[in-house]
Amino acid sequence: MTNMLLEADLDLIEKKYQVDLGRGTDKASQIEDAYYPQFDAALRIEAHSMAKHYEVFYCLEKSIRQLIVDVFEGTEDPNWWENLVPEVVRINAKKSIKREKEAAVTPRSSDPIDYTTFGELGEIIKANWSLFGGVVFNDQKAMEKVMFALNSLRNPIAHCSLLAEDEVLRLELALRDWFRITS
Repeated sequence: MTNMLLEADLDLIEKKYQVDLGRGTDKASQIEDAYYPQFDAALRIEAHSMAKHYEVFYCLEKSIRQLIVDVFEGTEDPNWWENLVPEVVRINAKKSIKREKEAAVTPRSSDPIDYTTFGELGEIIKANWSLFGGVVFNDQKAMEKVMFALNSLRNPIAHCSLLAEDEVLRLELALRDWFRITS
């Protein structure tokens, strides 16, 4: 009984602090246990080394989306998606939403901003420079340069290619640049 109470408390802690204490065997680990060992060991090592780069980009891309939402919501325009996001970006997001719906998969989000590409995030910022310049970013050309560099580095990460040693260094420098250009 004591163990059950402890397990329940640990469940609450994991949920509250969004941490995995590694005590459970969920479906993901069952799948990993069944299929992951069937891949070549060298490939698994490569995947492990690339995972950290994916995590960095996941956090970066999600935080840029949130930054855009926060700035736009600060305008108090309830229709900011229609009024502030470039038409081509809205059209592309709408197409992506439609593709997901037609594929009968679980929608990734109810927010259209989550259907934008990394490159489109830069276009949204550029199109609304009056809201971002000086407040969020120091310089538009610097923001464009850093976003371009990050987008170039994102492609091999998102498309399961190994980052060369020089590109790992470029990624670190681009991330430093990103945080430097934000006010």
